Amino acid sequence: MKTSYFLKVAVMALPLVLASCGSKKKMVEEQKPAVTVSTEQTAFLDKVSNNVQTTKFITSKVKFSVEVGAQDITLTGNLKMKRDDVIRLQLMAFGFVEAARLEFTKDYVLIMDRINKQYLKAPYMSIDFLRNSGLNFYTLQALFWNELFQPNRSKISAEDMQKFTTNTDNEDVVISLEDTKLDYSWLANQKTGLIKMTNILYKDRFNGNTQLNWDYDDFKVMENTNKKFPNSMNVTLTTQKKEVKLGIKLNYINHETEWETRTEVSNKYREVSIDEILQRFMAL
Repeated sequence: MKTSYFLKVAVMALPLVLASCGSKKKMVEEQKPAVTVSTEQTAFLDKVSNNVQTTKFITSKVKFSVEVGAQDITLTGNLKMKRDDVIRLQLMAFGFVEAARLEFTKDYVLIMDRINKQYLKAPYMSIDFLRNSGLNFYTLQALFWNELFQPNRSKISAEDMQKFTTNTDNEDVVISLEDTKLDYSWLANQKTGLIKMTNILYKDRFNGNTQLNWDYDDFKVMENTNKKFPNSMNVTLTTQKKEVKLGIKLNYINHETEWETRTEVSNKYREVSIDEILQRFMAL
């Protein structure tokens, strides 16, 4: 059944996308960024930072798609985000029945299978690959909000900005940041400073590299900020065994404030473990 298959893919794939973190398009992988003149780099990074949205809330209708190999499915849903507090995706079946909910707060990850009455709720630090990779709520927020980020940081200070390097590539600029096991890269337009792509490479010499690629497109001006925001996001997770593609298309972006920012889980739901989630994903 398509709805059942989608839930398996969406509920199992999204945590892995957020956790495994690694993706570099070949262009970014093959070139070692050269440090530009400091004043030029600072000016450009300031331009990128000036694109950060100042609104507290972003809400929108969503068209959500998942593709694994030859299998793919599309559902509608809702995206609700509150700056520095929560990111929520509600996925609808048949256009009106909530099939799944994914909620990310500063303290935990909540994944709910509404149809089968199951859920996973866990702090970031209890998930080994999230903890070891330095990935948390603020990393995820930066990906959804189209921003630069640094691991284990809620905000980027002036000192942190000095850790980035830039390399001009035609009309775009590659921004890079290297960590022990992770290489981060962003591709931004040289004129506008808008981030077009985020790439993260998780290096594991024993199990092979994992790659995450987060593309942004269809930028439109938000009325209340006069700043552009991507209305289309395409995420590709590549592991040694398979490739998972996620598509998020926003429609009717708004800034609703009257909604509950935390989901209470009914006692009718059965809690499943992280191992169960991973095992189900690997069985696909």
